Amino acid sequence: MAQDKESRERLQKVLAQAGVASRRHAEQLILEGRVSVNGVKISALGHKVGTDDYIEVDGKPVERSEKLHYYLLNKPVSVITSINDPQGRPTVIDLMKEVPVRVYPVGRLDYDTSGALLLTNDGELAHRLMHPSYGVEKTYRVWVQGPVGISALDNLRQGVLLEDGNTAPAIVERVVCGVPKKSTEKSKSDRLEILEVTIHEGRNRQVRRMFAVVGYPVLKLERVRFGSLSQGNTLRPGAYRALTKEEIQELRTKAGL
Repeated sequence: MAQDKESRERLQKVLAQAGVASRRHAEQLILEGRVSVNGVKISALGHKVGTDDYIEVDGKPVERSEKLHYYLLNKPVSVITSINDPQGRPTVIDLMKEVPVRVYPVGRLDYDTSGALLLTNDGELAHRLMHPSYGVEKTYRVWVQGPVGISALDNLRQGVLLEDGNTAPAIVERVVCGVPKKSTEKSKSDRLEILEVTIHEGRNRQVRRMFAVVGYPVLKLERVRFGSLSQGNTLRPGAYRALTKEEIQELRTKAGL
């Protein structure tokens, strides 16, 4: 009996782990009387549940997983970062059909952006990794038509004004200068430049908008690092792998868990 009591967990933690909401938001749902356990409405914090308890939120059953799963996906272009798409376009979930549990993307990558994407059923960790207050860094490799001027780099490093406000300072480094678009092209103005940009915000299409503001529209964009996860060259586009215990712990440490 003592073992049963020890295995029970606070309701808000179970809701967060199931991906329903962050733990704080889950507490609000409970206080608002929107959560029931075994048909009984729970409206006070402190209630604990076991693995056999039946939980509903707003009358809908909560799918619970006994184990948390974490995957790193190399998202290809032309794939939607979503659970489903009304227009019928392929989603990142379509690429994860062999995963034994339902997982969710942490943040998003645009339709025309590729690279490192974390998917998990750990709702609390996902919430913290996406929240700007935790300052989780994302590094992108950016292809633009060069050469990029010093003043443009300085502006990006200091923060630029977008329509939804100033961006935080970014780390910007040149990776490759003067790559011809085609081997036969010699014109300096037609050469590409590759840069790496690190930000900790998560605004919609932020990197593309930042470069457009300083006069260098992005031609290609790939996320090469998310927090402590570095994609490297280990995954082909569309492929994924489970995170190691060490990688999971590093992410949880960054998120203050």
